[in-house]
Amino acid sequence: MKFNIALLAGDGIGPEVIDQAVKVSDAIAQKFGHEITWKPALTGAAAIDAVGEPYPDSTHEICKNADAVLFGAIGHPKYDNDPSAPVRPEQGLLKMRKALGLFANVRPTFTFPSLLDKSPLKRERIEGTDLVFLRELTGGIYFGEKGRRDGGETAFDNCVYTRHEVQRLAKKGFELAMTRSKRLCCVDKANVLETSRLWRETVQAMEKDYPEVTVSYEFVDAVAMRLVQWPNTYDVLITENLFGDILTDEASVISGSMGLMPSASMGAEVSLFEPIHGSYPQATGLNIANPMATVLSAAMMFENFGLMEEGKAMRDSVNKALEAGIVTEDLADGGKAYGTKEVGDWLAANI
Repeated sequence: MKFNIALLAGDGIGPEVIDQAVKVSDAIAQKFGHEITWKPALTGAAAIDAVGEPYPDSTHEICKNADAVLFGAIGHPKYDNDPSAPVRPEQGLLKMRKALGLFANVRPTFTFPSLLDKSPLKRERIEGTDLVFLRELTGGIYFGEKGRRDGGETAFDNCVYTRHEVQRLAKKGFELAMTRSKRLCCVDKANVLETSRLWRETVQAMEKDYPEVTVSYEFVDAVAMRLVQWPNTYDVLITENLFGDILTDEASVISGSMGLMPSASMGAEVSLFEPIHGSYPQATGLNIANPMATVLSAAMMFENFGLMEEGKAMRDSVNKALEAGIVTEDLADGGKAYGTKEVGDWLAANI
């Protein structure tokens, strides 16, 4: 098969981890007889520095005409530390999600047998954890009206959802639950927020279409607590944009490192695959960033193409590297730490 993949490396460690994912993906393509054409494009602070905006039209053209987008990370201290900056890298991310219609962020959280004791949580609490969050990505408070009044002394951010936005995200949640344990949890704050009451009543109305799925409804604060108590009691969780942003970062540390967790942002036409970590600017150019989350994101990309054997080969390679101790400093735990490029080389060679 032939694929055109938009390659958005972004900022900080983004280009370094993306290079390793490309290396491993090319090894998969060679092994299984595929052809990948990579289409690099600018985004984030790198794009602002080059052309003055974080998601240029030229980048959008490459993305919308691609079979998928492989994304690194965005963010830079010169923007993070300047709240008055008129243009910010994160604006490009929101613009890209909206322009490409990337409405469903899929974030799995799972454990690795060889790393159970590296998690900040006790082994008996996390063993067997295998859950997936579906976070609504193009609505809610991030995209609502926002501004200042009273001479700048009062700020507001409006949270707005339509029934359609909830339905299309929930539909993906129900469908995913049908392929797993047929359990779905809707996370909201329906005791306080009107948008959450819309979420709850919309999902309740959809239950009849999926009679095999057992649906639970939990408040976001309760889920935040249970994620660190008994994460293995969850399977598929659906939630709105802000809640999903916070909860998925909380869930990411269960595995022992944010550098291990992949994600996908699904749209009607094209989907984007990215590690959940940020640009980690302090590590830029030091060859210490963990590339495994980006490699596993590429595995999700292959699986989204229906190439399950290819995705499994990439996952198996990561698991073998972890078992063999071929890891970067975030997982070395006092042992030998390998560089970003060395880990990428090992994964590709193993494939």
